[in-house]
Amino acid sequence: MKFFEKVSVVIPVYNENKNIIFLLDELLPIIAKNSGGEVIVVDDCSTDESAKLTSDYTQYKDIPVILLRHAKRFGQSACLLTGIKHSNYDTIITLDGDGQNNPSDINNLLKVWNEKQDIRELLLLIGNRVNRKDTFSKKIASRFALHIRRIFLKDNTPDTGCGIKIFSKKMFLSLPYFDHIHRFLPALVKRQGGQIMSIPVLHRARVAGQSKYSNWHRLRVGILDLWGVFWLIRRSPFPIRILDEDIINQDKEKD
Repeated sequence: MKFFEKVSVVIPVYNENKNIIFLLDELLPIIAKNSGGEVIVVDDCSTDESAKLTSDYTQYKDIPVILLRHAKRFGQSACLLTGIKHSNYDTIITLDGDGQNNPSDINNLLKVWNEKQDIRELLLLIGNRVNRKDTFSKKIASRFALHIRRIFLKDNTPDTGCGIKIFSKKMFLSLPYFDHIHRFLPALVKRQGGQIMSIPVLHRARVAGQSKYSNWHRLRVGILDLWGVFWLIRRSPFPIRILDEDIINQDKEKD
């Protein structure tokens, strides 16, 4: 099933000069075969040639590639916020810039997105990497984090760290923003009465470069962020529901 609305694909990048062109070569034909749109690469002050290679990219001209550059390194969540704020379309797709997400999975996610038109404003589609190609230590750390997150946040999402997601721009910008928000999107969407759907996706080993986060870094910031999100959810009145609407300051239509 072809998706007929234009999309904005946001890709955060930091020192991925050996991966970004390969990713764009795969991604752009897939977007073109659907409805078209734009690809926004947000470079987080890379020290390699990631930005230059993206700026010089001319291989596939049917889909515009927009490069945004941070003046200093702000992190992955800030890259997403920058890209989404500058996007021209409401349907947002995110991908990691390391090439481990397979762009072909976008077709399956867009198919589900197309079938859920009535709830899109409060819907998050997120990939579930069923066969992760990561190191053993990284897998163990992720499983531990998932277990803790389920206890405190109860977001019922098997893979909150997957980079491939689809959601509406309006919904994302309505969420409370903080650093590392990208790790807690399911819990925040659920907090606002939204629906989360996990879709099985492929996962590939990193071809070049190295991960930007160590297990220790994830643990250190993850604990602080977890408590913050837990507090936010406990203090939140969401979702607020209106029983009905009655306009009382206007003349009612006469029979």
